[in-house]
Amino acid sequence: MPASPAPLLAASDLPTDPAGIRLIVTDMDGTLLDDAKRIPEGLWPMLAELRRRGVLFSPASGRQYATLARQFADVADGMVFIAENGTYVVRDGVELSSDPLAPAVAAGLALAVRRLVADGVDVGAVVCGKRSAYVERTDEPFVAEVRKYYVEHRVVEDVTAVDDDVIKVALFDFGRAERTTAPALSAFADTHQVVVSGEHWVDVMNRTANKGAALCGLQRELGITPAQTMVFGDYLNDLEMLDAAEWSFAMANAHPEVVGRARHLAPSNNDNGVLRTIARVLGMSGGGLAPVT
Repeated sequence: MPASPAPLLAASDLPTDPAGIRLIVTDMDGTLLDDAKRIPEGLWPMLAELRRRGVLFSPASGRQYATLARQFADVADGMVFIAENGTYVVRDGVELSSDPLAPAVAAGLALAVRRLVADGVDVGAVVCGKRSAYVERTDEPFVAEVRKYYVEHRVVEDVTAVDDDVIKVALFDFGRAERTTAPALSAFADTHQVVVSGEHWVDVMNRTANKGAALCGLQRELGITPAQTMVFGDYLNDLEMLDAAEWSFAMANAHPEVVGRARHLAPSNNDNGVLRTIARVLGMSGGGLAPVT
């Protein structure tokens, strides 16, 4: 069982060999990004320093690969993107792993969403393919939410007829997804993962797919151990990823289950918690890389 989270890292809690950390993986929304969805400016000089030290930095998100690649376009060379909650892992444009849904399952989820809408639930489906995301719902409030996470998206007449490898179906609920949409998908939970990935989002994936499975595969490929891995997360889709690293951090703003699962507690996403903690653990200073105090 993980140790109880510590509010901040004391000197005695620091790695005995910080240079041994070779991989840093962070969730995006609610973790690296602040509540205004901004990447902290201090990340860019930190990435240059991590690269100099031979530490690989990897975003791990429910966001689409194309979205992550655009956000990190200037520094993407050699970076591994764990996209779509671990169902699609890409480095330098080359797929490292994927875990597509069976077409019948993706179609069944789309039909289930249509039934929810008919019952009055304010929800929409995003069918997430490797090349693009696909939606049927066209109203601007919904499309605006889709646009935040899926820069490559298409409005189609029938999402069950798309010609793409579907790796995930995401549902955006304008209410509380944990209370409405997620329970309505209980029939899929018997055979697939139904993960609440945010206040308004539910993701449905294969049982074998999650950020943790993707991270373990990456560790095996690169010869990196959990003891050499640092991970940050804030929501339920980060739980398995936290288990794959000895240096696991829940953000101060994290879901209670995430706080209980992580070994340590980082400052909140609005307090630059990821950067401050990396700087503290790896002994970085200067260039705005303020350590945790």
